[in-house]
Amino acid sequence: MERLKILVVDDESRMRKLVHDFLVKKDFDVLEAEDGAQAIDVFFGQKDIALVILDVMMPKMDGWQVCREIRAYSTVPIIMLTAKSDERDELLGFELGVDEYISKPFSPKILVARVEAILRRTSGFSADDVLRAGAIEINKAAHEVTIDGKIVELSFKEFELLTYFVENQGIALSRKKILNSVWNYDYFGDARTIDTHVKKLRSKLGDKGDYIRTIWGMGYKFEVE
Repeated sequence: MERLKILVVDDESRMRKLVHDFLVKKDFDVLEAEDGAQAIDVFFGQKDIALVILDVMMPKMDGWQVCREIRAYSTVPIIMLTAKSDERDELLGFELGVDEYISKPFSPKILVARVEAILRRTSGFSADDVLRAGAIEINKAAHEVTIDGKIVELSFKEFELLTYFVENQGIALSRKKILNSVWNYDYFGDARTIDTHVKKLRSKLGDKGDYIRTIWGMGYKFEVE
């Protein structure tokens, strides 16, 4: 089986080597970039990168701009690294379509575990696994969502969130339960992470966004009218 390619972008060579070595031990093929401009060149020069690990503070082009450039053309999973702990940065990352957000310093083992969890979820579905809810159809194998037969472009995390909602139709879901189930680890953020994703998901679903109902003080429920 061909090894999955991961792009690691960080201006600190020591940090790149640390992450590189841990990923290689897990049999990943690792590409590196030392600044944002180089990251763009590497990403668009390689058509089969499975995941991007992206630092925020870099010369020439910061991580936010790199994320914007990638998201304009691709829904590849992105893990953002930052030395800051400001929750506004975290919310900005999620607004731009970042899938995971890890503050430095971090455990390389935890980072690798999150990489593996994301890649399992992107490639571990059976070919005929299709979910339907009203006019919405989710093809898990193709990682594709259609409404009335028209493709809806969702980020990786938006796709996971919608899939979780559809698989739990009619069930009241707390924000904590959604975080633990969709993000697949104990998340140390706050409820606005979920609310940010739900807002974007509703917008992309158009009038079908009304299927996602807010339960005030608790979370959300997905119901087809």
